[in-house]
Amino acid sequence: MKFALITAVLLSSIGLVNVANAASVDKGQALVEKGNCASCHGAGLNAPILPAYPRLAGQYSDYLYYALKAYKVGNGNPQYGRNNAIMGSQVQAFSDADIQDIAAYISSLPGNFVIKK
Repeated sequence: MKFALITAVLLSSIGLVNVANAASVDKGQALVEKGNCASCHGAGLNAPILPAYPRLAGQYSDYLYYALKAYKVGNGNPQYGRNNAIMGSQVQAFSDADIQDIAAYISSLPGNFVIKK
């Protein structure tokens, strides 16, 4: 009986943690607009102004999160960081929660992201 009760409490607490850490698409949209991401990545973040800039719309949120975190770390950690002066300066003001929200918003956008096999 005690085992079942403890198991139920632990499983329900896991669900609460996931809800507390859920990213907000609406907050992400506001942050993307505030950061003016479309100035480089284009309309709907799917039409970059230069071929060197990636299309972001529809990209996996976990990939976007870790890419933005890597830009925030910068070249200080060559095994984890990414070196790009523009992106590095853009993400410095964002917290981890902000980056999760941004990633959730961008992944929710319709895009023509193609996976080649």
